[in-house]
Amino acid sequence: MLQQTRVGAVLEHYQRFLRRFPTVQKLAAARESSVLAAWSGLGYYRRARMMHAAAKVIVKQQAGRFPVSAEPLSALPGIGRYTAAAIASIAFDEPTAVVDGNVKRVLRRLVADNLSGELLWETAQELLTQRRPGDFNQAMMELGATICLPRQPRCSVCPVYEQCDSRGSLPKPKTLGRQNKRMIHYALDCHNGSVFLVRRPKDASLMPGMWELPEIRGANGVSPWLTLRHSITVTDYQVAVSQAPASDQSDGKWISKARLARLPLTGLARKILRAARLI
Repeated sequence: MLQQTRVGAVLEHYQRFLRRFPTVQKLAAARESSVLAAWSGLGYYRRARMMHAAAKVIVKQQAGRFPVSAEPLSALPGIGRYTAAAIASIAFDEPTAVVDGNVKRVLRRLVADNLSGELLWETAQELLTQRRPGDFNQAMMELGATICLPRQPRCSVCPVYEQCDSRGSLPKPKTLGRQNKRMIHYALDCHNGSVFLVRRPKDASLMPGMWELPEIRGANGVSPWLTLRHSITVTDYQVAVSQAPASDQSDGKWISKARLARLPLTGLARKILRAARLI
């Protein structure tokens, strides 16, 4: 959950997810739609699908036994080198270094060199303590997240200031390009305790199979009932929602309000329905 999502946004989802799927066996046996519903609001839904697939591999091919070292962990669906190293070191004390965005920044400043690729991993491994690798890895990530900041590093309170070759003076990283901006208009159609929703195609490149409100095309001049902002990857959406009929769309379905919270909704759909106090 913490991949590409802020800690503050994860905490509530994490507790709720564990209550619903307390074991890897429970997760493996669940329907994908149930997993996506529990994940709704965290974005990047491929992570949930891959975690579900990994749980099935562990249960069906490994007798429910979770791998304890980085190499077999990285063979599971959705687990890359960084995640495998983090799990192996923190959960199982394997002396394997992690390299995420924060650690990269710390390493580059420590050695005053814009390291990249395999050299970053080699440098991290050389610095790693063998006695408490999990604690060391977490300390490196926390150092980058709270002290060795991208734009204004807090060098005056850094615990490794004396060992740092750059003292925070590396060239600033290139800034990302501007967000794309787009206006989008949705219909909120409620009738007899149900809401009309549409389902994204299963072969869609973004959030396949998720449920959302129907989009209104050519809504110029229509006064919206609700407006909000929402960002997805590199696009910043200005969202307008009108209380309007939309049931003429053949690919939609009436969903009872009682079922909404259990449905795999897109993050934007969930945000709108919460604003409308329907979930």
